Amino acid sequence: MTGKSFALEQGDSERPATGRPAIYGKKGVISSGHYLTSMAGMRMLIEGGNAFDALAASIFAAAVIEPTASYSLGAECTFMFSDSSSGKCLVLSGQGPSPLNATVNYYRSKQLDAVPTGPGTDAPMAFTVPGVVGATLSMLEKYGTRKVEDVLTPAIEYALDGFPNYEYMLNRLESLETIEQFKLFPPGGAEIFFDQGQVPEPGTLLIQIALGNTLKKMVSAERDNGSDRSAGIDAARQCFYRGEIADAIIAGVQSVGGLMDLDDLAEYQEEYSNPVSVDYQGYSIHGQATWTQGPVCLQALNILENFDLRGMGYNSPQYVHAVTEALKLAFADREAFYGDPNFASVPIDGLLSKDYARQRAQQVNLETAYPGLPSHGDPWSYSKLDGRISNQPHYVEESEADLQYEAGTTHISVIDQFGNLACATPSGGAFNKSVFFSELGFALSTRSEMFNLVEGHPNCLEPGKRPRTTIINFMVSQNNIPIMTVGCPGGDAQAQANLQLLLNILVWDMNVQEAVEAPRFSSLSVPNSFYPHTYLKGQLALEHEIDEAIVGELTSMGHKIVRVATCGMGGTVSRKLVGSSVLETSADPRRSCYALGW
Repeated sequence: MTGKSFALEQGDSERPATGRPAIYGKKGVISSGHYLTSMAGMRMLIEGGNAFDALAASIFAAAVIEPTASYSLGAECTFMFSDSSSGKCLVLSGQGPSPLNATVNYYRSKQLDAVPTGPGTDAPMAFTVPGVVGATLSMLEKYGTRKVEDVLTPAIEYALDGFPNYEYMLNRLESLETIEQFKLFPPGGAEIFFDQGQVPEPGTLLIQIALGNTLKKMVSAERDNGSDRSAGIDAARQCFYRGEIADAIIAGVQSVGGLMDLDDLAEYQEEYSNPVSVDYQGYSIHGQATWTQGPVCLQALNILENFDLRGMGYNSPQYVHAVTEALKLAFADREAFYGDPNFASVPIDGLLSKDYARQRAQQVNLETAYPGLPSHGDPWSYSKLDGRISNQPHYVEESEADLQYEAGTTHISVIDQFGNLACATPSGGAFNKSVFFSELGFALSTRSEMFNLVEGHPNCLEPGKRPRTTIINFMVSQNNIPIMTVGCPGGDAQAQANLQLLLNILVWDMNVQEAVEAPRFSSLSVPNSFYPHTYLKGQLALEHEIDEAIVGELTSMGHKIVRVATCGMGGTVSRKLVGSSVLETSADPRRSCYALGW
């Protein structure tokens, strides 16, 4: 026996490149923010369902399993998927709009210059119409194969039978803001999520009777409507948006002074659309349009095409600087031009023009950081549309880091054996700044805080309009064949983290797990999408794992370095290996993510 082989019997000579393995499968892979969320979807796959069935089951399960870590059932979701029967990539918006009673004049009459939210008593002023339930049920009906009862059963079991409290969720409960917010709107979730006012111990059971009963109402509506699958799904939807659940939602909203009414729920409609896309390094990257911040990532890719990233070296000072400066240019355009295209004229063709990107790239100084947010460009000059640059909102500059990253978002990705790829990013209803309705078992989203009140601006509040949401995800195709989904929660860090995940795969040839574990960075030199929209001029956040050796050089370039634990948390890359039947996914160790393969 050689010394080398003897040593390997005692332990490996080197640790694996990643703390967790990439997960492979042939019949299906799924990744989410928690192993029980992933298991809910995997149950659908094992029982013969497809990726859309699995995604629906996991979205509903996440509302039970990840309530303090991710999102609540009365919130929103963005989807990106490819249906194998057509081969097309589609976007599905489950972002709820503002109530029809929400107007600029209403907020101005209260001497407000922005839409406020919690923590505090202003939370009801920012409610948006719940969108995730309607969008998920629509996707299930159009592309899935299972019934509502099938996809809701895991979530109902988790809610009524209970599941073990886990550390990541309990850490979020330790924030005093959460318990104080519950006290402002009693009883809130204090009796559900706390043990006599104290944070429970890990491993104790969390039981959510009210939420389980809410989900059961949709199942009962389906059963009462006979055996037709489509009719049953519609009955469940009507229960939520026009029936017993709707009545309870509006009773709760009105009890706390919110603007939403029954008409808002009854008239809610999810929206399917084609993605907006750019080509990069022989791949096509597809994302949501400007009702989200998704084009920031696409604009940055176009700008970075003008630089030799590989020549700079991975996460070198030059690389971090170039990527950051490209993102700042894209964020400047986000602030000026993004908004719901159903309500505003947006020069999306100009924003994603290669010629426009080359012009913007000329503003990147590879030696010196722009001291704040650069001026926006003029994409109208590169657009076939007619429009003008609107008045712009004013933002308050802050000197100290106040990382207002989303307190409530998760990401779920599924690929099945039938060639379907589907992902979703559910979010909203954060306990520390919304209202938790104990009789329903969930909170409502306060996403209206992302509007501004500057009339004529693309993201100005209007009744029934979608706020420019932070929640996004992406699809990658090669030779017109969808091969990969990408998503990462994290507020304004989402576009930045997703960009780095894409670059890690497409430029640096990492496998999917290496891509999500690699240390990240994010610019804070942009007005925050969340109220009160603080602007941390010149600040650049680096995760602790980024080498300290590069800090000095980045500082000399003009960046104000802030060290943080995460720049986006819960990132996932899932892909079909080209020329193979093998599927691959990943799970981000920054939170309690878990991936499964079959």
